Amino acid sequence: MQNRMKTHQLTDEETTALLTRAQVAALATVGADGAPYNVPVHFALLNGKLYVHGLAVGEKVGNLQAHPAVCLTAWEMEGLIMPQGQEPCNVNTAYHSVVVKGRARMLEDEGEKLAALGAIVAKYTPHFSSDQIPPAAIKGTGVMEITPTATTGKYYS
Repeated sequence: MQNRMKTHQLTDEETTALLTRAQVAALATVGADGAPYNVPVHFALLNGKLYVHGLAVGEKVGNLQAHPAVCLTAWEMEGLIMPQGQEPCNVNTAYHSVVVKGRARMLEDEGEKLAALGAIVAKYTPHFSSDQIPPAAIKGTGVMEITPTATTGKYYS
């Protein structure tokens, strides 16, 4: 383990807080040919699992059907650290980040999908939280559930 990872770890509470407030993450999947595929996603944390919504078909869906192992990375860049009188190579970045490795599956049950979509709506468009999601939208939306197997968080400031 890198020294920075040992000395700059986020607590479980800080990791959960970052996953709750981060607006975008990168989701990595592996295709049937072994090639990686990394795509930005919106996501929500609910009951210890992560949920990603999107089309019900496509490369990421096909990839997880071939290989359910995924990795999701969320981060916040807070700014550059530029000590006065230093050289460009000494500039650093203040950030918080979380890496979640896990197993993914596409939800089929409409009740599970509704709960996950409700969490996503509450996170991104809370003013619509009291509105009912139309059944056709639930049925037509792909919802991925990620069960974490390993989560790490780190920071630098």
